[in-house]
Amino acid sequence: MTLLIQNAYTVNDQQQTIDILVVDGKIDQMGQHIEPTETDTVIDATGLILAPGFIDVHVHLREPGGEHKETIETGTKAAAKGGYTTICAMPNTNPVPSDVSSLKVVQDKIKQDAFVKVYPYASITSGLKGEALVDFDALTQAGAFQFTDDGVGVQTAGDMYEAMKQAAKNNKAIVAHCEDNSLIYGGCVHDGDVASRLGVNGIPSICEATQIARDVLLAEKANCHYHVCHVSTKESVRVVRDAKRAGIHVTAEVSPHHLILTEDDIKERDTNFKMNPPLRAKEDRDALLQGLLDGTIDFIATDHAPHHSDEKNQPIETAPFGIVGLETAFSLLYTHFVETGVMTLADLIGYLAVKPGEVFGLTQGKLELNRPADLVLLDVQAKTVIDKSTFESKGRNTPFDQMNVTGQVMMTFVDGELVYKGETK
Repeated sequence: MTLLIQNAYTVNDQQQTIDILVVDGKIDQMGQHIEPTETDTVIDATGLILAPGFIDVHVHLREPGGEHKETIETGTKAAAKGGYTTICAMPNTNPVPSDVSSLKVVQDKIKQDAFVKVYPYASITSGLKGEALVDFDALTQAGAFQFTDDGVGVQTAGDMYEAMKQAAKNNKAIVAHCEDNSLIYGGCVHDGDVASRLGVNGIPSICEATQIARDVLLAEKANCHYHVCHVSTKESVRVVRDAKRAGIHVTAEVSPHHLILTEDDIKERDTNFKMNPPLRAKEDRDALLQGLLDGTIDFIATDHAPHHSDEKNQPIETAPFGIVGLETAFSLLYTHFVETGVMTLADLIGYLAVKPGEVFGLTQGKLELNRPADLVLLDVQAKTVIDKSTFESKGRNTPFDQMNVTGQVMMTFVDGELVYKGETK
């Protein structure tokens, strides 16, 4: 099978067009003009920008066990619509992939239903209970992507240290949701002005940063790759920055909503603004952006967390944490940071595709010969309105509904196969 994309711009050069030839799922040729053959499927990408497909290492697909929220089919359709060609599925499912047989259930469902590449995590502790560690050797052999107890922090330093040693032995990362349970205080928003205004308990910033500080020292001792999920506070950025300067193998991600919104955007008890970690203060948001731009934070991940509308319609104190993000990330980030001159389009594609691929040693994420033809075509002139009623995801829980944005994913390819085609205006 051959695919020829013609007349596309690249993220680094929006003056000179490029053609790209895909043969058997890989990038075979790139040049200013490639002559088509009779057997090529030809796509005219005039006016569009060609980029590597995005990689999201932090996605909740809910299946098995939470199919009323999302399925592997609907979640990967949402990913394709958002320009994501590789996503990594968190293990807070039922059953939890804490052993080989449970992991295989997820893997088999991925093979059957996924529209994009899905790499499933295994948990760090059995059943995400924070007690017995899983069999790292067996789960690595069975194909676990990395190890995480995302959704809950590993509370005991000894357990985390032993997990890091096991992960390092298997050349795997510990991917950590950092939250000290003794410092949550039953909170549902940031411990700041919004908590006082709404009359609810707040989650202090130190809840996150203290675990990161503990863990970077453990990672140094264990010689383990330690990756921090959804950094949200200025203190966390400082700890990660100091750890990197000390030569510790720590990487970190930030979510689009933490870069764009602050606690001040929460005007009422709207559960579409309830996520974990919560939206923080303006100085935290500014520190996150600076940390991304200076390399302290490595890339952007959505933490796509779909919930059923009945669940989100509960009071803010009891409604589940989380918002969806796969279908809105690119346009939101382009609008807020590329159009405003904060970063270039090449920078943004770096945070969405190149750097996550590099951090986790993936072959995808770059436009280079012999790499997988995981590609996205972007219209950065398109003006659209985010409309949650059109989402492919089952989740409609977003604070960005009806927001005007610029930039649209027009086509997404996985191994040269078209998996999403947007409507042209």
